[in-house]
Amino acid sequence: MCRSIKTLRAPVTPEVSEEEIRAAALQYVRKVSGFRRPAAHNQAAFDEAVEAVTAATGHLLSHLEVRGAKPKAP
Repeated sequence: MCRSIKTLRAPVTPEVSEEEIRAAALQYVRKVSGFRRPAAHNQAAFDEAVEAVTAATGHLLSHLEVRGAKPKAP
C-alpha cells in the first residue's frame, strides 16, 4: 500500500495538489492502522489522523529547501 505513495517533493513533483497530499496521508494512515475502512467507532480517530498527516505533509513540503532549485517567486 505505501509503496504506491509517490514522492511529492520538488523537483521530482514540481506541482503538488492538496488532493495528492491527502491521498498520500490516507494511504499512510491505512497502512499504519491496518484498516482500509475503519469501523464506525474508529472513524473519527481515523479521519483526524488523515487530517493531521495531511497538514504535517503540507508543512514539510512547503518548508523543504532543495539544493540547486530556484526559489519560488512570491
